[in-house]
Amino acid sequence: MTPAREPGHPPVIHVVDDDDAFRAAMARLLRVAGYEVKEYRSAGEYLLDPPSDGTGCLLLDLHMPGPDGLELQEALIRRGDSLPVVFLTGHGDVRSSVRAMRQGAADFLTKPVNREELLAAIRAALQRQEREQSSSRWRRDLAGRYATLTPREKQVLEGVVTGALNKQIAALLGTSERTVKAHRAKIMQKMRVASVAELVLATAALRPRTGGRPED
Repeated sequence: MTPAREPGHPPVIHVVDDDDAFRAAMARLLRVAGYEVKEYRSAGEYLLDPPSDGTGCLLLDLHMPGPDGLELQEALIRRGDSLPVVFLTGHGDVRSSVRAMRQGAADFLTKPVNREELLAAIRAALQRQEREQSSSRWRRDLAGRYATLTPREKQVLEGVVTGALNKQIAALLGTSERTVKAHRAKIMQKMRVASVAELVLATAALRPRTGGRPED
């Protein structure tokens, strides 16, 4: 299966492994599969030359001299790096694999790894990244739409998503039911939704994870 790619730009797999022979073998396999590959001998070398656009996948050895794979994964999390991580190690253990997966690793494979198993894990990691990037783009688009609402429209929106009737919103805001209906129509237009259900979903996506009003 050919990896998904933008025109002229195949996905980049960043291979971090201190075993030169193994790293070279992985690079050959991945290039034959259609991927672009960058190689790193250590976690420190990767941190000094990270990908500029944050796209692709990180194929990461667990045990290396200096910072190990789990420490690199933690460092990437702290700086907000969204690159999916596939661990590949000859010395795996249950505790390490659980820790890696809890920290968001896409997969945890043990050497020697079957070619198809490796490529399947990388495809899944890249698909996961695309879903996350699509979701992020959708939220940014929603935030832009929400920012076009006037303060009064945002107040009406809060009433709508909590299930209040037009007359209840009007009474709360000290205005007429007719005015609330006009605001609702404008909100639907600006948020580009066709139903109240869509409006509720869009508003929920904009709320901070702790709950509360959408972030302005």
